[in-house]
Amino acid sequence: MNVTLTADQENAKNLIVEWFLHTDDKLFVLSGYAGTGKTFLIDYIVREELHLKIAEEAVFVSPTGKAAANLVRNGTVAGTVHSLIYMRDGDEFDVDENGEIIEKKELTFIRRPSIDERIRLIIIDEASMVNETVLNDLLSFGVKCLFCGDGAQLPPVNGSCPLMENPHYTMKEIVRQAADNPIIQIATMAREGKRIPYGNYGDSVCVVGRRMLSAKESKRLFCKADQIICGRNRTRNALNAELRAYNGIPETQLLPMDGEKVICTLNDWEKPLDKDERFFLVNGIIGKASAVTPQLDDLATMEFQADFMDEPIIAPFDTAVFTDGDYRHLYGERAVTLVDGTVVHEGNFPLLHRLKAVSDEPICRFEFAYAITCHKAQGSEFDFVVVFDESWVFGEEQNRWLYTAITRAKEKLLIIR
Repeated sequence: MNVTLTADQENAKNLIVEWFLHTDDKLFVLSGYAGTGKTFLIDYIVREELHLKIAEEAVFVSPTGKAAANLVRNGTVAGTVHSLIYMRDGDEFDVDENGEIIEKKELTFIRRPSIDERIRLIIIDEASMVNETVLNDLLSFGVKCLFCGDGAQLPPVNGSCPLMENPHYTMKEIVRQAADNPIIQIATMAREGKRIPYGNYGDSVCVVGRRMLSAKESKRLFCKADQIICGRNRTRNALNAELRAYNGIPETQLLPMDGEKVICTLNDWEKPLDKDERFFLVNGIIGKASAVTPQLDDLATMEFQADFMDEPIIAPFDTAVFTDGDYRHLYGERAVTLVDGTVVHEGNFPLLHRLKAVSDEPICRFEFAYAITCHKAQGSEFDFVVVFDESWVFGEEQNRWLYTAITRAKEKLLIIR
């Protein structure tokens, strides 16, 4: 493979190769700005410098299914950290306060005692989204871990650890191909705190004021966008209502209709999205809703098809956020499915003892996803992105917010102020 690396990439490569071949350290953290070519570099190092077999000796994982799906889309065999190092707890029984053996209320996961002995290197993408517990569990297997991320992006809202605060190396040099990309150019301006003037940037980027767009133009552009990103929940709610209206959905239709775009807002590690259990229904997964069926206790079921999967799964969910503007059921509460197909809240199941339960599972949460916040968009990429620039809301983090929002776009970008 005949390639020419930038000086920045060459420095990173030498440090990583030295770390892997000649040190006992189990951890290396590589940070790289958008356009520095870190994804290409890691693949090159693994294949051409370390000569490791992908998916056997070197495995690529990400903290979330949506980020892992991006790797898969780009041709890298990848899965989630969760599926690599955790497994279902085989002990399905527990002991209550009276010493009675009872069936466990919730399915739990535990760290695997070991992983495939052929694995010599674990590459973790989107490293800023790795929390401290997962970090420690990863390192406990004694396998070298290469953490990759972009230290200029927003930190996760919670559950983070300071991996990206002190990387071993930060790639800053924009590669020649990316330097000509208007998205990378304005992302760099945002990262450096420079104001991005109104106007067109090549054929792929446009910055306009909202008042400069007519109602007809707004409808055309918003409906064409693969994703709209904003900062405030108030803006998100207004945009979702606007897009639903553009799609001809009446205001009286509160629950999602077939084909509507929704996002999961709660982790459910009990709900695999695929037969191999590589991906799970977790916070930030976007897809299409169909066959929404109202049930009892502010519950309903839907067929949810993640945008990177071929088949849907069926999930019970809290309807109150759609009908009343907020969730009724708390995190960890469960829905019970009865033999006749009725779904009820676990607290009401004893009242229906005449019927037999066939399953119970966590109550999921979904919201409309025509527009999502920048924090929800982290770890995802979209071809055409519309960004409502509300970076001013985030104070000291405003440059990180705008940079993160801009770098969600792969091909086209419209920034609206």
